[in-house]
Amino acid sequence: MATKRVVHVVGNGDNAHLYKVKKRIGLKLTCNLPPFPVPGAYASCIVDFKFMHAMTIGEVVCPGDWILGQRPKIWMDQHPSFYVNYSKQVKGFYTELPDYAANYTDFNCGHMATHFACNKLRADEVHLYGFDSILDFNLRSITDVYLSSLRDNDNNYRLSDNWRPVWVGLFKEFHNTNFILHHHHDKLKIPQGPNVCVEVYKNTKAPDVKGSIPGRPDL
Repeated sequence: MATKRVVHVVGNGDNAHLYKVKKRIGLKLTCNLPPFPVPGAYASCIVDFKFMHAMTIGEVVCPGDWILGQRPKIWMDQHPSFYVNYSKQVKGFYTELPDYAANYTDFNCGHMATHFACNKLRADEVHLYGFDSILDFNLRSITDVYLSSLRDNDNNYRLSDNWRPVWVGLFKEFHNTNFILHHHHDKLKIPQGPNVCVEVYKNTKAPDVKGSIPGRPDL
């Protein structure tokens, strides 16, 4: 009997810390720079210009291997000296854009990491931590601590309207993969397919993020 292939995707929302509740067995993917170190992570998935710019000017240090999306690929082409300096960290490029995502802007880091887990790593089971926007009107991200982002109500509504349907399409595309969301309740804000469930945690409080960014003890 074949061994089940399990992938853990650590996002950057408030409840990413649920990953640390117990030991997790399987491959690990992170998104940009996670809120805490994830030892043994397969790679960090990066999708946007802003994060690439921050690394280029030294505002952010992202350790480990990287899987880079379409816009980071363009950035590397436009900044060859940066590419030469950091090419050893580039594990690969992943430029897939499924037809249910209107553009690369709508296909965020979490989408990309999850799609990569299913499409390239051939996951049978994907665990998602810190993807709070699927279950709450909460688009806060640890990335906002070290990179300025507009998070007023109008922009949050726009982002949630664009991002949530992509999850619906992704879960349908990989209908043979089981997705387990880790959260404090199981009231999804999207239609729940038969391959999606929620592991609910009680009495677990999100830690203070201060000092939790690797290489940035001031945060």
